[in-house]
Amino acid sequence: MRALLVVNPVATTTSARTRDVLAHALASDLKLEVAATEYRGHARELARRAAEQGTTDLVIALGGDGTVNEVVNGLLHHGPRRGELPSLAVVPGGSTNVFARALGLPNDAVEATGALLGALRDDSSREIGLGLVTGTPGSADAEVPSRWFTFCAGFGFDAGVIGRVESHRERGKRSTHSLYVRQAVRHFTDDRQQRHHGTISLLREGKEPVDGLVLTIVCNTAPWTFFGNRPIYAAPRASFDTGLDLTAVTRLSSAALARFTAQLLASSPERGMSGRHVVSLHDETSFTLQSQAPQPFQLDGDHLGLRTSVSFTGVRRALRVIV
Repeated sequence: MRALLVVNPVATTTSARTRDVLAHALASDLKLEVAATEYRGHARELARRAAEQGTTDLVIALGGDGTVNEVVNGLLHHGPRRGELPSLAVVPGGSTNVFARALGLPNDAVEATGALLGALRDDSSREIGLGLVTGTPGSADAEVPSRWFTFCAGFGFDAGVIGRVESHRERGKRSTHSLYVRQAVRHFTDDRQQRHHGTISLLREGKEPVDGLVLTIVCNTAPWTFFGNRPIYAAPRASFDTGLDLTAVTRLSSAALARFTAQLLASSPERGMSGRHVVSLHDETSFTLQSQAPQPFQLDGDHLGLRTSVSFTGVRRALRVIV
């Protein structure tokens, strides 16, 4: 099997020596080409080239969720093409690795490589659904390029927290759970007006709009994220085999934030967030989130700036994954 290993050399939890060992192990079973990313967006270019040239059977992403997202967007640059695109495989190398862990892979790069080699020998794979974000026709963001996501998106409060974390990481801070907690508290303190009077509306064809949303989380799988080894379920029924799930909040007072945080920490595959200020949707094919004021926006933990409108589509069986 001809494979391309896309390596993020600054991945959080792997060293250069570990990456060399993993590449050597993969090369024992594959006709392997190794490419290290050199800049943001490079993984996308490498995967796109592999898909367009038609000479690669498998693209392996060695890195965190951001690297995986880029590889997926490169493979699907021209859209899903069943039976024509290279398959995807993932070796986790980031700080959280939500996508890899949601697939059931070990969170250790060496163990995950062993699991990948076993899956290849057993010819084990699955087709998964993905989320697609596009600009909303008639909006200020209509011409924004479309982008795929693997496990989650956020519009509003949670995306604002991620934006703050990224700004600290650019200044040399490590991505840790304590950094996220500190920035969530600071964002909550600074954003008083927004959390009491949400400006986001949920729009669905044939349905009445749902207005006044403060926080919106779109999930393509469960769990939504991890706090250390603890899985966090914002939308417990979300799955790679269904459409998209949405969990939204209409009010975020101090008491509500404490309650929702406690619910998330105690969440399980059977229980997520609940209450009279929570809006939940399951297995949705398409919907739009629209705001009166620009809101922070993120995909797969990658902050993409401010948007006023985002349209979502759940695309079933979009890509084949070795697992």
